[in-house]
Amino acid sequence: MINQLTGQQKAAAIIISVGSENASKIYKFLKEDDIEQLTLEIAKMQNLKSSEMEDILNSFYQLCLTQKVMTEGGLEYAQNVLEKAFGAQKASALLERVTKSIQTKAFDFIRKADYKNLLTIIQNEHPQTIALILSYSRSDQSSAIIAELPKEKQIAVVERIAKMGRTSPDVIKIVESNLASKFASIMSVDFTEIGGINYIADIMNHMDRSNERYIFDELSKRNEKLSDEIRKRMFVFEDITILDDMAIQKFIYEVDQKDLVYALKSTNQEVTDIIFKNMSTMLTKTIKSEMEYTHNVRLRDVEEAQQRIVATIRRLEEEGQLVIMKGGKDDIIV
Repeated sequence: MINQLTGQQKAAAIIISVGSENASKIYKFLKEDDIEQLTLEIAKMQNLKSSEMEDILNSFYQLCLTQKVMTEGGLEYAQNVLEKAFGAQKASALLERVTKSIQTKAFDFIRKADYKNLLTIIQNEHPQTIALILSYSRSDQSSAIIAELPKEKQIAVVERIAKMGRTSPDVIKIVESNLASKFASIMSVDFTEIGGINYIADIMNHMDRSNERYIFDELSKRNEKLSDEIRKRMFVFEDITILDDMAIQKFIYEVDQKDLVYALKSTNQEVTDIIFKNMSTMLTKTIKSEMEYTHNVRLRDVEEAQQRIVATIRRLEEEGQLVIMKGGKDDIIV
């Protein structure tokens, strides 16, 4: 049950559990948008079993503990403490979640900026500097900026983000100070892992198909192993074939029917077959009929339709409504 709850729903459950007096104190530290969303989730919250509430609170406690030991003792110390407390697999999962939270403290001002303004400021910087900045920006900002960079610089930036590990606070401060005059004040940060394969895969998931193809074609020429590794972490339209029938049926009835018609106008037979296999007979006839009478479709429209479908699939996965089993790394209990 709790795996199906969103982060906002879990936060609402925690607020409910602490009582109205403590909740009002917490509200004082929240932004207006967060308060509005949290209050809405509290109002919608249905009754939770005591065991479910206990699981939510236990998960929250583990994250708080992870944050504390990581802040006070550093990443290596936190890894040792958490592995002893929860085991290696659980420790890694906790550290990954907290690291992302800590990471958002740096360059917070650029995540609120319009990507075009950010692009104007950083487009002439060295690819390594751009890679560092984009590792702290939102993935949708990063994909939009990379798409508008000169072609050769696109590849250099993508490659550097993928290879990026931990960056010194001094380096981050220098880069932040150069941006501060345009955006906001400098913020301090501990050593933290930024960029990396997972992050660039997330960026590429937001990229339009034409730029995605170009970047992978060029990156494969320079570093085929890295290109393959990024692809493994992504979910693209053609990966629908790795979904199980229940997952396919779930997204089919979530997406716009017109998007299905456009998306299937230009894809391989395997994808087409598996989608039709999971449709009702009536819907299959409707889609096939519309495909037959839909002519002169622009490639850009097809690609945008496919992207919207992929975005729906990724949203459903984030909400816990389906599972994307890619690379054999997830343990699935049937």
